Amino acid sequence: MIKKISSVVGSSLVVLFISSQSAFGMWNPDEASMTGLPSASIYNIIVGILDWLLTIVGVVGVIAFAIAGIMYLTSTGDDKRIETAKKAMTNAIIGVVVAIVGLVVIRAVDSMLNAGAFF
Repeated sequence: MIKKISSVVGSSLVVLFISSQSAFGMWNPDEASMTGLPSASIYNIIVGILDWLLTIVGVVGVIAFAIAGIMYLTSTGDDKRIETAKKAMTNAIIGVVVAIVGLVVIRAVDSMLNAGAFF
């Protein structure tokens, strides 16, 4: 009985040792960067996201201004449509200005926190 227990324990330890070595041998730290996840710091990821958002806001503002211009051109003298187009143009300009100011503020704060040159 003791011989059977010792052979089971011995074979279990051999299997455990071999499987742990193969598991450790399969992990390569150089392949950890191949996961598709961003390898940048959280700060750089947030700055990248803010840059993309400000770019999208700027593009949407320019498109809104173009649409407001088309509304103004197609108003054909209707005072109500002209006022609607003017309000749309004003709001589009405000949106573009806010996007540009946001970009300047983010770049300025980033430059000040990193003690770098301004822009």
